[in-house]
Amino acid sequence: MRIRATVAAVSGALALSALAVPAAQADEVHGDTTISNVVVNGGTPVVVGATAKKTITVSFTAKDASGVDWAQVILYHGANLDAADSGAVANSSDGRATCTKVNTTTSTCKSTFDMKPGYNLIDAVAGGWKVWAIAAGKDADYTQKDNAKGFQVQRLSKLTVNAAPEPVKKGKTVTVTGALTRANWDNGKYQGYTVQPVKLQFRKKTSTTYTTLKTVKTDSTGKLKTTTTATVDGYFRYSFAGTSTTPAVSAAGDYVDVQ
Repeated sequence: MRIRATVAAVSGALALSALAVPAAQADEVHGDTTISNVVVNGGTPVVVGATAKKTITVSFTAKDASGVDWAQVILYHGANLDAADSGAVANSSDGRATCTKVNTTTSTCKSTFDMKPGYNLIDAVAGGWKVWAIAAGKDADYTQKDNAKGFQVQRLSKLTVNAAPEPVKKGKTVTVTGALTRANWDNGKYQGYTVQPVKLQFRKKTSTTYTTLKTVKTDSTGKLKTTTTATVDGYFRYSFAGTSTTPAVSAAGDYVDVQ
């Protein structure tokens, strides 16, 4: 196996250096070694705020008739590992996974990774990421996968709502304002998510279910404003369905007393 010295990222401080792993040109299989059941972050998208580091776990199963010698996974954003513009190496001292023997042929393996805004996370790399993986058997067989699993890395979103006036007379107009913001990994702040469709929803005081009244779009600063007619006591909220780069979010309901 050829040895890869570096995986360079193109954005300033983003760099993965001194990775002692085989060259990542394409999938390779030598012998009967297999990798399966790759799970990233418990199977849910990796959602990261504006400043705080998030540590995630990747687990997988490795098998070889002679037993599993070692395994390693790397997370990356890009067409393939060689073309990656960002990534993450496991937190272990040698970058390899911790593998626990299940039986003579099978091991379950785990690695943890740090996702850091302003380091390996910038706004441009939100969205789809991949898992590069390799496992080696004790007989020197190995398998290498350039894309063992795909997963989403998203910018944390926040959504607010305010319905006024409170109280309001039945049949009068209620003005509902709010704002949709998301983490900006470039500057460590939250900024408005512009021109996004957001649902205005209402739940009667006696109900547990929200009904969509209309869909409005955020303005050039991420703010929301619309009107509706007061009918009965209940809760107004905004609800955003999410995108590939930003998770879904719903505001806590704002109660309006209708008199």
